[in-house]
Amino acid sequence: MILDAARAAISRLFSREFRSVFFKTLGLTLLVLVGVWLGTKELFEYFALPWFDAFFPDMPSWLGWLSFVAAIAAGLGLAAGLALLIAPVTAVIAGLFLDDVAEVVEKEDYPQDPPGKALPLGAAIATSIKFFGVVILGNIIALLLLLVPGVNILAFFLVNGYLLGREFFEFAAMRFRSEADAKALRRRHAGTIFLAGLVIAGFLAVPILNLLTPLFAAAMMVHLHKLISQEDAARTARGVELRG
Repeated sequence: MILDAARAAISRLFSREFRSVFFKTLGLTLLVLVGVWLGTKELFEYFALPWFDAFFPDMPSWLGWLSFVAAIAAGLGLAAGLALLIAPVTAVIAGLFLDDVAEVVEKEDYPQDPPGKALPLGAAIATSIKFFGVVILGNIIALLLLLVPGVNILAFFLVNGYLLGREFFEFAAMRFRSEADAKALRRRHAGTIFLAGLVIAGFLAVPILNLLTPLFAAAMMVHLHKLISQEDAARTARGVELRG
């Protein structure tokens, strides 16, 4: 079931519809990061450099280049830090377009089924922020666990597998169910969803490719929700027949 969902998601990943969402996500991500870089750089030059000059008022003029070097070093350090934020920022922005991804999968792969209901704008924004928090929290916990001997990379997969599997499955389920029903379904199939989350965590671990993680995860969990729902319906039907 998990492999079927993953294969189906990958087959859609580079389709025209998905590329459109990805380029919108990546473009907005780069705009946000460039804006943060320029704003932080201006703040550093406005506040930090005058403090540096005031702290060394008698500094020979030929040492003035230190301020210039400090500004360059700060800019490079900031750029490196922002590079680490590409995946999390992409996750929060992609969260605004996950319903677009789900609609493509539902329309193309399940045309006979009634379509899901997109989350309201407020809920979509809340979900987007929640995904951002999950990615940040998961990586912070994994980073801390890296300090524990014998855990290391395993921590990354376990933490992210649980968090990503839970959040993306509930997103897919809530297009057809109430939040309470989606959570209950997730708890009933916790083992399957955790294993699916490990697949997403593996996708997240691949540089560059990890920018596509939100799109892949959303598509995969749409498929997994469909498969689990069909399995539950078939099990219920068999139970009714046996009781009859």
